[in-house]
Amino acid sequence: MKSISTLLAGLLLTVGLASTDSAASAEQPAPIHFGAIGWESGALTTEILRLIVERGYGYRTDTLPGSTVSMEVALARNDLQVIAEEWAGRSPAWVKAEQAGQVFALGDTVKNAEEGWWVPAYVIEGDAARNLKPVAPELHSVEDLKRYPQVFSDPESPGKGRFLNSPSGWTSETVNSQKLKAYGLDGLYNNFRSGSGAAMDAEIGSAIRRGKPVLFYYWNPTPLMGRYKLIRLEEPPFDAQAWATLTDPANPNPKGSRSLPAKLSIGVSKAFRENYPDLVSVFEQVDLPIDRLNKALAVMSEKRTPPREAALTFLRDNREVWKAWLPADIAAKVEASL
Repeated sequence: MKSISTLLAGLLLTVGLASTDSAASAEQPAPIHFGAIGWESGALTTEILRLIVERGYGYRTDTLPGSTVSMEVALARNDLQVIAEEWAGRSPAWVKAEQAGQVFALGDTVKNAEEGWWVPAYVIEGDAARNLKPVAPELHSVEDLKRYPQVFSDPESPGKGRFLNSPSGWTSETVNSQKLKAYGLDGLYNNFRSGSGAAMDAEIGSAIRRGKPVLFYYWNPTPLMGRYKLIRLEEPPFDAQAWATLTDPANPNPKGSRSLPAKLSIGVSKAFRENYPDLVSVFEQVDLPIDRLNKALAVMSEKRTPPREAALTFLRDNREVWKAWLPADIAAKVEASL
């Protein structure tokens, strides 16, 4: 009888614990889903924000992968709640969702950000220290590229040059593909798309270390900008109507234009904006100095540090930066956790 009572008591305890666990699980809010951004600055910013949200406010977070456009679509559906580095206004998916009030761009997180087409400085200026002579001394603009396809010869198609584009799925890949047409370069240059951001970086870095000409799309902030001397090629001034033709992959007659002036923000869903006013007020204050960010990105890249670890280092080394975004009591919690 005693054994039966003990067994019954144990069973009831187990059921009770299970019920308690279920209730606790039911009461615990779902984590805040951040987009798992593939490029370094976005990955680092994501982890900086996650650490502040988790350690300062006690909210759970996780990350969900996807291409730029698919993450923007997921944000509009509230399948994602936060995209930590959103180049707002660049893709039709974002513009449509923003006009519908489904997504919002918070703050101006990195001043002086930019994107465009670049070449190493030694292509134009040479490099005496490396015994490199200039191979395209009159290259200043995208129009000048018409004279230099042989300089940027594609090893897989020697009769054409190679333009190193973004990976497929990035908004910039569509824009760059349309720019090649708009500038009359699509017949002279192969539109080479990297398999990933890491593969793109590897190809650019390899060419620069070997002193070879390379023509590529890139942006700032990035570790590459702090590591090498690069020259951005001139493009026609920004024109909103031309920009619309560049972001539309189906437009058969795209017009040339510099890219939309960069403003990096934190993209959030409508539900997030309504449910987390405390975090919205913080996100609106985020300001990452571009020089410090580039330095942190360069170290992260060179040492192959995981973004989470690099974010912890950034928070430890730049306390005066992020404390300015936070209420004093929240800043104290984050600092204590470091």
